[in-house]
Amino acid sequence: MKISRKLLSLAAAPLLVLGIAACGSAAGDEGTVKIGVVGASDPYWATYEEAAEAEGIDVEIIDFAEYTQPNPALTEGELDLNQFQHIIYLARYNVSAGEDLVPVGSTAIYPLGLYSTQYDSVEEIPDGATVAVPNDESNLARGLLVLQSAGLVTLADGGSAFSTLDDVDEAKSKVKVTTLEASLTPTSLPDVAAAIINNDFVEDAGLSAADAIAQDDPSDPKAIPYVNVFAARSGEENNETYLKLVEIYQNTQAVQDGVQKASGNTAEFLKVPVEDLRSSLADVQKDIEEQ
Repeated sequence: MKISRKLLSLAAAPLLVLGIAACGSAAGDEGTVKIGVVGASDPYWATYEEAAEAEGIDVEIIDFAEYTQPNPALTEGELDLNQFQHIIYLARYNVSAGEDLVPVGSTAIYPLGLYSTQYDSVEEIPDGATVAVPNDESNLARGLLVLQSAGLVTLADGGSAFSTLDDVDEAKSKVKVTTLEASLTPTSLPDVAAAIINNDFVEDAGLSAADAIAQDDPSDPKAIPYVNVFAARSGEENNETYLKLVEIYQNTQAVQDGVQKASGNTAEFLKVPVEDLRSSLADVQKDIEEQ
């Protein structure tokens, strides 16, 4: 797989972060818009760079190994934008870090799937078996809701976007639940009955979305908090270049074809009005703060 020379690995070049941080805003000096993602090796990011270049915008894709990294990098000015998260994840970051990153455009929503290398259906999973879910708060709650809809667990008060392991009613649940860092849930498959695996890691695990034995419904009207977004620092939400980059992602067929291929044809592209994204973010942050 040919990867653009602009795709940088922060893990392989830790000093790069220090260099960028020392310069302040990444785009300010070089005119290059630095966008942080998780999974830059997906070919559609090279296609996206080319589409942006055709519109006169120089884009550099910065790869991160873990979901916990791109938001702090954006906050510190090491990035201009990031694109890897849904609104709930962004809201949790803002509240926990005391920051105010904002969505500047929607990309797509992806179903969250339950996978197994030992069982072909949810019904085959035996009582008392262990199922793994991601340990970050937003995907933990969403994963638990998938398990509940599949009849594997029962959650207190029907569950919510803020459910935790403490909400699992073990007496009424078929399986036991354990949490792992999101990138590790695929490698846990030999040791657990099933695992919730984020789309970014499905292909790397040698799986496809069609292998999921259960998943949530991205067409649910309540799903807006799970829409993935481009995020920027507060005060830069009306930057014309950033808004143009959102349009390029949303309207370039070759990019969207690549996203679909990488997601196993599960992506549902959405052009949610930015006002609705920000309203949803505010609502979720309020709910988090009131917990």
